[in-house]
Amino acid sequence: MSSPRTYAGAPARRVAFLGLGVMGHPMAGHLARAGHRVTVYNRSADKAGAWAAEYGGRAAATPRAAALGADFVFACVGNDADLRSVVLGDEGAFAGMATGAVFVDHTTASAAVARELHATARARALHFVDAPVSGGQAGAVNGALTVMCGGDAEPFAAMQPLAQNYARAVTLVGPSGSGQLAKMVNQVCIAGLVQGLAEALAFGRRAGLDMPLVLDVIGKGAAQSWQLEHRGRTMLDGEFDFGFAVDWMRKDLGLVLDEARRNGAQLPVTALVDQFYAELQALGGGRQDTSSLIRRLKA
Repeated sequence: MSSPRTYAGAPARRVAFLGLGVMGHPMAGHLARAGHRVTVYNRSADKAGAWAAEYGGRAAATPRAAALGADFVFACVGNDADLRSVVLGDEGAFAGMATGAVFVDHTTASAAVARELHATARARALHFVDAPVSGGQAGAVNGALTVMCGGDAEPFAAMQPLAQNYARAVTLVGPSGSGQLAKMVNQVCIAGLVQGLAEALAFGRRAGLDMPLVLDVIGKGAAQSWQLEHRGRTMLDGEFDFGFAVDWMRKDLGLVLDEARRNGAQLPVTALVDQFYAELQALGGGRQDTSSLIRRLKA
């Protein structure tokens, strides 16, 4: 490990960050601003170059090159296949990581791939922590993400202070794969909440109520939720060009429903809401926020 100099409560480390999308770009930026020496990789090299110019870090041409000499390698990519592509192979991160280094995966992926890569890492004398996040782009930008982790206690304890640079909560919930399973629980909750909120708003409008006033009232009672507080008004106003995209939610719900088929969980509401999101995709709304469910109800 590198020098003991301290920034934001954690020693400065040599860090790699793979994937600079709407989440990864600000997350890597928080690490750089905290004083860590960050090397980035992105499939589109121009994004990596732009990040390096903005934050003063270094851009690498491959995941392996980014990971060379890093104490911690973070990743936030699209799906299982993307994750394997940056981890495995001659130019993957594992090929460049030194013994004892920790790979932290912030991708929302399957529990199966988390367990697979955890086992591969152990065989190489490396560590792997699955650490999907909740909080969306705003949470990443504001350093207010929630990180749910699966893996071994020692590497988790080592990575936790670094992740706290962009998170308000970083929690180990169980062994390898548990972080991904916890994220699935999170997405099941959100899908049901957003559909319920959409139906409530549509019902209230049909009933002739002053819905902004009603939102203020019920937001002080048992109906209060993050979705009601942050999406209720925008749903009423038909504003959906922000936030967590329908395409991303369908990817996540696909992971949930696959896991449910494996473990026997019954998810009738989740399956139904997934099909509602499919309808929105067919209408060209795949990049709109998940709160666009209300469009189906013609509210």
